[in-house]
Amino acid sequence: MKKISSAYRIFNVFNISILLIFTFLCLYPFYYMLIYSFSDPLESLKGIGFLPRHFTLSNYAKVFQLQSIPQAALISIFRTAVGSLATLICSSFFAYLVSKPQMYWRKFIYRGTIITMYVSGGLIPTFLTINFYGLRDSLLVYFLPSMVAAFFVVLIKTFVESIPASLEESATIDGAGILKCWWHIIFPLSKPISATILVFSMVGQWNSWFDAHIYVNNTNLHPLSYVLYKYLQESSTIAKLIAMINKNAAFNEISLTPASVRMTITAVVTIPILIVYPFMQRFFVKGIMLGAIKG
Repeated sequence: MKKISSAYRIFNVFNISILLIFTFLCLYPFYYMLIYSFSDPLESLKGIGFLPRHFTLSNYAKVFQLQSIPQAALISIFRTAVGSLATLICSSFFAYLVSKPQMYWRKFIYRGTIITMYVSGGLIPTFLTINFYGLRDSLLVYFLPSMVAAFFVVLIKTFVESIPASLEESATIDGAGILKCWWHIIFPLSKPISATILVFSMVGQWNSWFDAHIYVNNTNLHPLSYVLYKYLQESSTIAKLIAMINKNAAFNEISLTPASVRMTITAVVTIPILIVYPFMQRFFVKGIMLGAIKG
């Protein structure tokens, strides 16, 4: 058995200590947000440590009394599910097409797609385009502009090119067309990169709020992230509004503070995506590595 030197042991201890400190610095803000949201609002003003002060769920109960929260949550869930699937399917099929040598103007179209990663039309032209197509105040504005993403196309195209061409040639001999080859052969074999794209897209759709801010005036179509943005700007007003809703409650009822409103609403938006992400992580890592081998 090889003897480990003391210098090597010290080096390992130093590395592990640095990584633990870095992990703590990354995770503690989320942990602080959670324990603050589960703490008594008045007691939390005295300071928060590693445990909630007077554990309570009243913060969440009162925040969900706001009429816009349940509706916004449904909009976020809907746009995340539909938008992510639309992005995955459309980007995957487009990447498959530009990977085929027999496609006309293939290199020109692919390079034009790559250019959009570095150069955009700008906010005003994009707004005029959205308005021209009648997508303002419509759920479609959350899906259509992001159905084909250049970065996703690059990842999927690189992965598709690593699949043996003999599989597709066999299907073509049996009479399968482009669409059938993609749906029955390429798409099922692309599960690792598809899961990666799905994770990226879900996080992007769930956290997206700027499109609602610019294109959607109908408050019934606002996603949870945009409602969070507005409430963070008006946390004092929201705390007063919740107090008015509970004005007939007992005098000893816990009242919300602006800080507890901010922490609770942030937790409501953050927790769902934190729960989903660990289950997709193994596909995420595998897909990125496989796509990076050839690219």
